[in-house]
Formats: sequence, C-alpha cells, structure tokens
Amino acid sequence: MNSVKSVEKDIIDLDSWLELPPGQYIRNWEQAFLATLTVDIFGFNALQIGMPQIDALAASRMPHRWYTNPVLTGSNSEANQRIAVVHEFTELPFDAQSIDLVVLPHVLEFAVEPHQILREVERVLIPEGRVIITGFNRASLWGLRQFAGRINQNYYLPREGEFISPPRLKDWLKLLSMEIAGVDFGCYAPSCHTEKWLQRFQFLENAGRQWWTPLGAVYVMQAVKRVRGMHLVGPAWKRQRLTRAHAVPLVNKMKK
Repeated sequence: MNSVKSVEKDIIDLDSWLELPPGQYIRNWEQAFLATLTVDIFGFNALQIGMPQIDALAASRMPHRWYTNPVLTGSNSEANQRIAVVHEFTELPFDAQSIDLVVLPHVLEFAVEPHQILREVERVLIPEGRVIITGFNRASLWGLRQFAGRINQNYYLPREGEFISPPRLKDWLKLLSMEIAGVDFGCYAPSCHTEKWLQRFQFLENAGRQWWTPLGAVYVMQAVKRVRGMHLVGPAWKRQRLTRAHAVPLVNKMKK
C-alpha cells in the first residue's frame, strides 16, 4: 500500500512540473522525437507505460496500441481515446511474449521498483521486441542544477526523481539480455524558467547535437530483446494478437 502511495505522489509532482515552461519544452521535444522512432517499428501490439501528457505511440502504425497508468487523471483525456489499462507497473496485465514495442517515458526514475518494471517489460516483449526509455540526463546543465538544488532545496526538476545515468541503464538492460540499439540526446537549452528564454536558446539544439551530444537534458535509449539460440526466419514467427478482452482495469481509481 505504501508503494502505491509513493508512486502516486511522484506522478503528481511530475504532472505539476510538466505544465511549467521547462516541462512543456521537454514534452514537445520528446513527442516529436518519439514519433520519428516509432513510425518505423512494425508489429501488432504497442504499449506505452505512464506519462499520459505524451502520446508516445501517436505515429505508430501498429493496429493495437495500449496505454497503461496506475491512476486515471485529467491528463488522460487524449489517452482515453486509446485502450487504457489501470494497474501498477510492476505487474503488467499482458501475456508473456505478446508485445512488440514498449515505451517508458520517464517511468523508471520515478518508480519505487525500477528493476521489477524492467523485468516485466522483458517478460511481455516478444523475441526481437523493442523497448524505448526516456530519462533526465544527470550529466547535463539541467542535471547539475538539480544536483545543486538537492543541497539548497531549490529544485529545478521534480524533486522525487532518482535520475538514472545512461551507462547505468545500459547495465540493467544487458542483465536482462537486452541489446542496446541506440542512445539519443536532446534539449540543450540552459535551465531557464520562462518560455521566452527557452525559445531564445532554441538555436543550441543543432549545435548541441553536433558538438556536445551527450550533454542534452534528456536521453532516449532503445534496446532489443534477444533470445539466445533462437533464429527468426522471415515472417514465420508467430506473434500473439491481443484483444480488448485482455484489458480489464485492475484498479478503478479516478483522480479529480
């Protein structure tokens, strides 16, 4: 029960921050970048876990797109147009090897049990299935400001977040036989509070990607589930198709 309350507290804090200019800046960049990644990933079933403020599967061509969150909030207005499942992230209500793509936008760094969430993701992914994870980059101007904020209690990013470095996340994924397919960085504007100043520093996006790539405020990591000793031959691999009947809300909570 305590873990559920802790997860909800973190999500509320993140929700509030995402409505601020820095949060909107992050949302806009990630929405656009995730669209470029998911549009070319094919399969039958795609799953977004958490963060309803971003429609990470908006550009996906998969016929079955699922959204899941511990609670239903006002931020779920767009997500409710898709299939929504309410549950805890540590126990995904999907069959083993049934999902082609899983997207976790800023979920692990606000979770009580990030390792268990990754284990569940690995379980539901089909062989050669793909996971995309977004997170705040500790090795950035935003990360440094957040570190200083922990000392003087003047936070810039959501204070409950336990930000995971890309090398550390790579190690976690490799332990689950997930092969890293790529890491991208974005959002190079300084840690400003106003939309006016964030817009003024838009010119740093191209410069950052070219000259100091690993210093972006956020990262997007892709990984592929590998199964040892298994060889896929053409399209003969059988994939399970999920139906709406599987998506029964496990917890019926409404946040006003």
